[in-house]
Amino acid sequence: MNARVLDRTLIYGSAILLAVWVLIPFYIIAVSAFTPQARIFDFPKPLLPTAFSTDTMQFFVEARGVVPSVINSLLVALATIAFGLTLGTPAGYALARFHFRGREAFQVIVLATKMFPIAILSIPLAVTFLQLGLYDNLLAVALVHTAMALPFIILVTGGVFVAVSHELEEAAQTLGCTRWGAFLRVALPLALPGLAAAAIFTFVISWNEVFAATILTLRTRTLPALVLAGLGTSPLGFKFAGGLFMAMPAIVFIFLIRRYLMNLWGSR
Repeated sequence: MNARVLDRTLIYGSAILLAVWVLIPFYIIAVSAFTPQARIFDFPKPLLPTAFSTDTMQFFVEARGVVPSVINSLLVALATIAFGLTLGTPAGYALARFHFRGREAFQVIVLATKMFPIAILSIPLAVTFLQLGLYDNLLAVALVHTAMALPFIILVTGGVFVAVSHELEEAAQTLGCTRWGAFLRVALPLALPGLAAAAIFTFVISWNEVFAATILTLRTRTLPALVLAGLGTSPLGFKFAGGLFMAMPAIVFIFLIRRYLMNLWGSR
């Protein structure tokens, strides 16, 4: 009993320390974003904030181009989720259910796409989208983000569909469902927690991605691209507020979709 208690104490203690280590930078950014601009250079920072002001956040929100860039980021992230799940879910299902020639090679190719950094593809991508008339277009950014997120989506959804009982689909087919109907009515609802996890990964990848958005846009900037463009000339308060503003939507998205993750982990 004592050994079990010790093991649980070590596990929970390690988890708490890791969580604190991860949350410290976010806490500092959040405190600084709501610190009066006159005191933002104070050092060392107090553990508990002694002054609260929305001036820094208001300054950031009212800065030129911030609100349109937030809307652009949301549109690109949602389009990336739609494109990614539309393409990745059938691919993951096919890997989980069918055995075909080249199946292992396809899995390797999916993983190999992550070997190529986006930096070496920047010029070919820019030239391609210029030729297609999609340069400085949110659709181009969403397509690139979809290509970046698709390997994760395929791997996650493939693992989820492996865990879904194949016998349930066969039973649905014996009761009159087609193969497509069994997928929509049986397999897909059971896989929703995994699809929610894939959607979270996709949203975070798209929302935080900055390089492709910077290369492919000039006027229709996403929020990370806008913050990066003004990083060298913007005041410190702008940077803190921008960091908090970039982190919050992903946190809110995870909070809204958390119940699907709880179902995936077996919690109620």
